[in-house]
Amino acid sequence: MRRRQLSFFARNPQRVPNLPRWASAGDPPTPHAFLSRVAVVVVGLSLGIAGASAPAGAQQPVPAVSIRRVTWQEALDLAVARNPSAAVAALEIERAEGLLKEARAAWLPTLTGNLTYVRLNQARTFGGTVIAPVNSWDGALQLNVPIVAPIAWANSWHADDSRKIAIANADDLHRQIATAVGRTYLTVLLSHRELEVSARARENARAHYDYAHTRLQTGLGNGVDDARAEQELRTDEAQLKNAETALVRSQNALAVLLSEEELIDAADDVKLAGPPDPQSAVDQARQNRTDVRLLQAHRAATENLRNDEWVYYAPTLLAQVLAFRETQTPQQPGSGWQAAVVLSIPFYDGGARSGIHRERKAADEEARVQLDASLRQVSVEVRSAFRVVDNTDQSLLAARAAATAARTAAALADRSYRAGASTNIEVVDAERRARDADTQVALAEDAARQARLDLLLATGAFP
Repeated sequence: MRRRQLSFFARNPQRVPNLPRWASAGDPPTPHAFLSRVAVVVVGLSLGIAGASAPAGAQQPVPAVSIRRVTWQEALDLAVARNPSAAVAALEIERAEGLLKEARAAWLPTLTGNLTYVRLNQARTFGGTVIAPVNSWDGALQLNVPIVAPIAWANSWHADDSRKIAIANADDLHRQIATAVGRTYLTVLLSHRELEVSARARENARAHYDYAHTRLQTGLGNGVDDARAEQELRTDEAQLKNAETALVRSQNALAVLLSEEELIDAADDVKLAGPPDPQSAVDQARQNRTDVRLLQAHRAATENLRNDEWVYYAPTLLAQVLAFRETQTPQQPGSGWQAAVVLSIPFYDGGARSGIHRERKAADEEARVQLDASLRQVSVEVRSAFRVVDNTDQSLLAARAAATAARTAAALADRSYRAGASTNIEVVDAERRARDADTQVALAEDAARQARLDLLLATGAFP
């Protein structure tokens, strides 16, 4: 046993200042020399530990960071209200409504007024009669009434389809934003749990190190146990800082999604519940999912385009009424009106209608294929989501049971070590296993929440 202790210090001479030659050579000393030299080793080890724990230099204080805590529902509401992509989607709806109004104007009556003033260098005469005075003016009001305007009608119908697509696209974008916010919010919760696990592991390691270091100072322990306990403590401290960094990054990601100027933290835990029946969930998904509704809107628009090809073969009928008042001349009266009806029948257009037919047929088939594929994918996603939720729940139960057993083993190992029945190798190993088990519980909890979120997304129940 003594040779193993001495060989440890021989392999780590930097931990013991002025290491005696017998320690590096590995020759066993006499009992009296051994006790005196162990005292030297203990003092040197204590000095080395103190020097390692002392700060290298004065550190600047880290300024406090403003953190705002929001609930799950508040985060979802803020995302839709303040996210730039959501604002752009709302503006796209307004743009589509403007285009619809423009399209409708093409088949509504229009009234136009014209006023013209003409000045000549001199009057125009013919046979002594003035036919064009020096100053002349004329004004007219023209009313156009489309009586039969199939192309204009179809354009307004298609503009309304585009408006419906813009609305469906905005709904789907809201779903995507809410999904990103929801996953990031759950990541913040996971970061908190990992921070708690790291903090608890650090406290356990500190208690073990304090006990091992006290035993060393009182001459009851040895440097190997002290060094091993310190190494475990420093490792847990590093992991704790890494967990704090991960938490800050997840809070920053949530703040970016919510368009906030300060870090956003999760204010409450999230309890997500899914629909109980898989078959009814599939039917709900095909009706409620925003991505499916968006594809359905695209399919309806392309189908309407294809069905409205007849308008390019239909005639148009336009009524015009013109009322005028102008400078009277011998050839023109001072005022009057006229009316006309214009019938236009397309006979040949150079092949434009056949090209429109081929383009719209291909677009309609493409939209149909995409919609059918999406409906099949929805069925698979819903059924697989139910299986994943069940598996993650079972995994969470097993992880919690393992964590309970690991904490019990760590407590027993620590009690055995304090009683002198074992070395601290068992304590360190048990604490690591307990820390890993608690980490697995945090990951299993996050996996269960993410699985339920996936189920709600698959069925269209979220957000």
